[in-house]
Amino acid sequence: MLKKIRRALALLSFIGVTMLFLDFTGTAHHWLGWMARNQILPAELALNPGEDEGRVLLTLLLGRVYCSVICPLGVLQDVVARLGLRAKRNRYHYSPARHVLRYGFLALFVVLMVAGLTQIAALIAPYSAYGRIASQLLAPLYAWGNNLLASMAERSESYAFYEQEVWLKSLPVLLIATATLLVVGILAWRGGRTYCNTVCPVGTLLGFLSRFAWLRPVIDTSRCNGCGLCARNCKSACIDSKAHRIDYSRCVACMDCISKCHQGAIRYIHPRKQQEPQPAGDAGRRSFLSLSAIAASTALLQAQEKKVDGGLAAIEQKVVPQRQTPLVPAGAQGMKHFYQHCTACQLCVSVCPNQVLRPSTDLTRLMQPEMSYERGYCRPECTRCSEVCPTGAIRLVDKVVKSSTQIGHAVWIKANCLVLTDHVMCGNCARHCPSGAIQMVPSDPDNEHSLKIPVVDEERCIGCGACENLCPARPLSAIYVEGHERHKEN
Repeated sequence: MLKKIRRALALLSFIGVTMLFLDFTGTAHHWLGWMARNQILPAELALNPGEDEGRVLLTLLLGRVYCSVICPLGVLQDVVARLGLRAKRNRYHYSPARHVLRYGFLALFVVLMVAGLTQIAALIAPYSAYGRIASQLLAPLYAWGNNLLASMAERSESYAFYEQEVWLKSLPVLLIATATLLVVGILAWRGGRTYCNTVCPVGTLLGFLSRFAWLRPVIDTSRCNGCGLCARNCKSACIDSKAHRIDYSRCVACMDCISKCHQGAIRYIHPRKQQEPQPAGDAGRRSFLSLSAIAASTALLQAQEKKVDGGLAAIEQKVVPQRQTPLVPAGAQGMKHFYQHCTACQLCVSVCPNQVLRPSTDLTRLMQPEMSYERGYCRPECTRCSEVCPTGAIRLVDKVVKSSTQIGHAVWIKANCLVLTDHVMCGNCARHCPSGAIQMVPSDPDNEHSLKIPVVDEERCIGCGACENLCPARPLSAIYVEGHERHKEN
């Protein structure tokens, strides 16, 4: 019974977090956005002490249920391990903890975070690792499936689905996501929770707390017949059946040992109550009800207003300009704050309706999002990235603040402008500038009837990129946006 409850909760949590990266309509974030903020690393970077206390209390009460129920990478490992278990049953065995590796990875992670190298630390952070897998590998499959349904529906004159463009946002991040999936998958297939209990810094930290958990799986030596089924089915390799001992720092409270023990020798109870006769499942059921109550109390649902894209056609075959300063979204406050708090989970990239955000390929900020305007521009009324960011790297802003925040300024390139190169009328940049920062003036100051060229008022420009995106010049736009290291409000 305990195992079924744990699996049901884990499945719901896994599907919820995954849908945050797959759903491009905004519906999932309206109801499930709190699931991303409840992950440990985002909550730490967001400086949310209430959620930190809730997770500490949860671990001290029930053990590492976070790893087996809430963490999406942990649940993914269980799925892969279960497939491996079907190939060979009773395949696990007890192995001593690798303390040097565990605490070595934890120390490395802490040093990288303190040094401000968040993008490198995110390589082994569980939520960020799963975010890359979901956004880079699962999201394209989801979009292709949606497009197939849209094509089939259109033939039946139904428009219940609409096509979503699928494009490669970053080849390096795609390769990193693939490598992460292969490493985690192989370790899970062969050894169950090897990644959790050897590499993952969150698992090591929670493992220290779970040693003092109030409720834990406890072996009743008076009932145990030494068959070893518990150890051979423990994917954490933490049960020494010969010594009747469980390494609670590695136990993820999956309840597999309880369901496999035919003697009822393992119960999920407080160790001091080991000798008290009681039904094996009662205490465990009560503990999982407590888990549900704690999870519900820490979940903060925030209303999400749906935004509708204007549907301007994307201008293809644009080349990314060489910006001296990268562009980061309004709400980031500036480059330093953004890069220190961003875990490169790709959630904002997945939900950007205008295809402005994509993972950076620069080694100094690898995988962390940056903005570029080849496929769309940052609409002043869109605040999706700030609404879904779980770490506070992009702070929540409203439409008024967003439309008045200057994240960069437009720069006109005379040599690329079609007005001068092809001697034609244009003015596209001025017509579509939402802040009225671009004016058209005669190219010849002495002839007011000459073809007009753009002039940028840098004080009014907010850096939205409408001018860069809609400029017809190829392959480089005649006007592009240069980022600001620190944002300011106009």
